[in-house]
Amino acid sequence: MTKREKEVLRLVSRGLTDKEISEDLVISIKTVETHKHNIKEKLQVKRLADLIRYSIDHNLDDEEW
Repeated sequence: MTKREKEVLRLVSRGLTDKEISEDLVISIKTVETHKHNIKEKLQVKRLADLIRYSIDHNLDDEEW
């Protein structure tokens, strides 16, 4: 996973919307959606809930991650 994808995943796991993530990272909403799609492909998950579960299970909400 790229550094940016990790940032997006961390923010998703904190419950931020695509709009909030785009504002926080200064990228377009479409780019956020693309990152989320790529993350799902890499982790072989289909739903947002699966991403959040993966993040929790792997302690990826950590600032250092």
